[in-house]
Amino acid sequence: METVIIEFDNPAHLLEGAKAFTDAGYASTETYSPFPIHGMDDAMQLKPSKLGWIVLGGGAFGLSGGFLMQWWMSAVDYEIIISGKPFFSYPAFIPITFELMVLCSAFAAVFGMFALNKLPEHYHRLFKSNALRTATSHGFFLSVDVQDPNYDEKKVTDLLTKLNAKLVDRVED
Repeated sequence: METVIIEFDNPAHLLEGAKAFTDAGYASTETYSPFPIHGMDDAMQLKPSKLGWIVLGGGAFGLSGGFLMQWWMSAVDYEIIISGKPFFSYPAFIPITFELMVLCSAFAAVFGMFALNKLPEHYHRLFKSNALRTATSHGFFLSVDVQDPNYDEKKVTDLLTKLNAKLVDRVED
């Protein structure tokens, strides 16, 4: 497998490059920059993240699980009459229910993010690129997978000429 890495001078050029490659029909593109760039999701036509739904599911699980656990313990398993209150006194359940909801949502956020990002990834072919190491400090990069069904060497060369790419590098597996 082979990947073409393209470096741009600034975030605006990277945004323009991402939009140009997406408009040209390339699906296997990825951008790398030291900070988030406003409008990049739209330029790459990315779908909304599923992480919010995963966190919502974790919160709902914590909420219902905490409430159910306290109901079971106080009204079914170990009934104790305290100051004449009913066994199912839900206002007393609110703090624990809230804390379990927050805890389960946090775990869902962390583990959901790991799963969606396919982490931990101990090796990726782009780790071989010396140029890409600057992406964490001052570099703006776009990578295009050569295995992309729409990949055409001439189209890529024409796009790069039009976009004024600073550096073009090929990384092989």
